[in-house]
Amino acid sequence: MKQKRIPLVGEQYLVPFILITSLFFLWGFAHAILDVLNKHFQELLSISKAHSAFIQVTMYMGYFVMAIPAGLFISRFGYRRGVVFGLLLYGVGSLLFIPGQFYLSFNLFLFALFVIGCGLTFLETAANPYATELGAKETAASRLNFAQSFNGLGCICAPVLAGLLLFSEDGTSGEGNVALPYVCMGVVVLLVAVIFTKIKLPEIEHKVEVDKEGNRVGLWSHHLFIFGLIALFAYEVGEISINSFFINYVVEQGWMNARDASLVLSFGGLGLFMLGRFAGSWIMGRVRAEKMLLVCATGTVVTTLVVLLDVGMASLVALLCGYAFEAIMFPTIFALSLRGLGSHTKRASSFLMMSPVGGVVGPLLMGVVADYTTMVMAFTVPLAAYCVVWCYARKIVSVS
Repeated sequence: MKQKRIPLVGEQYLVPFILITSLFFLWGFAHAILDVLNKHFQELLSISKAHSAFIQVTMYMGYFVMAIPAGLFISRFGYRRGVVFGLLLYGVGSLLFIPGQFYLSFNLFLFALFVIGCGLTFLETAANPYATELGAKETAASRLNFAQSFNGLGCICAPVLAGLLLFSEDGTSGEGNVALPYVCMGVVVLLVAVIFTKIKLPEIEHKVEVDKEGNRVGLWSHHLFIFGLIALFAYEVGEISINSFFINYVVEQGWMNARDASLVLSFGGLGLFMLGRFAGSWIMGRVRAEKMLLVCATGTVVTTLVVLLDVGMASLVALLCGYAFEAIMFPTIFALSLRGLGSHTKRASSFLMMSPVGGVVGPLLMGVVADYTTMVMAFTVPLAAYCVVWCYARKIVSVS
């Protein structure tokens, strides 16, 4: 049955929605540039795949450490101040790449990425639930997918810029200044922070949920929220693992060099990822989000299985198609997990934003499997993760 057409964004919330959506580009850029740094540091500093995975580990540990404090901060001071504080941390962390480049210290780079990760935690803890509230609850998943599409645009731009700056024409790591893209990014982010200090975002009031006896309903009594938290963690394991080793995979298969692989990652994988979110937002205006999630979860399981079968270029095509299927997963699971939580929304959002710690677990596991077996066999890690997401999608369809 087709869903009744409802406006994506409430008319009174259009300007706040545009401003909040601009943030999604900024953290998409920050995440995607890591995928190029992974290969760059392996060659420049002569480190293993498992060692280079600490780039993702450190940044996503920022999410795990800062998620609860971010939720408490936003609950007390509001969405706008949460956004501003997150932008400040993001900008400062980006500028810390300057001493990292000067001393060519992997540990300094890791510390800078940790600070950026803390800043992104504030941004995402504020922006994701805020976007779901700027309109009718029926269009929450579609609205968040649309906003997250600009995250995909940032994901496309980052590998292109970083790949051109860091890899020479023959595909090997050059002597490019890794601090340069981060310094540019830091300056832009700090300017955006200034803009947000001058505007006023409307605060969203949430009703307190009570049971039949009038007692307040606790967050952890919502079983679908708990399952959603697990599914979101699993999604992060799958997505970040594949992004982290995409370049390694296509290079070791002999299909192209690292420079070309960074372009394929941008325009192929992450391009499909962005289009998948735009398309998903449009489709979910007509089809229930739960059904869309189940279809896409099935798609990621199938495409990852094809990669594991190692059937030549068909595996590469399947891997790229997987980006389109996974595109709607994070915003859709996030929105569905917050459904009906009322006054628990901000707190629940902070727990959901701990899920990117999957970006710590996934690349480490995949790096270890790749070092001891093959890069192809390492795809068992994202396959297991996507199976968990499929189970969540199947459950939520059955109860909807």
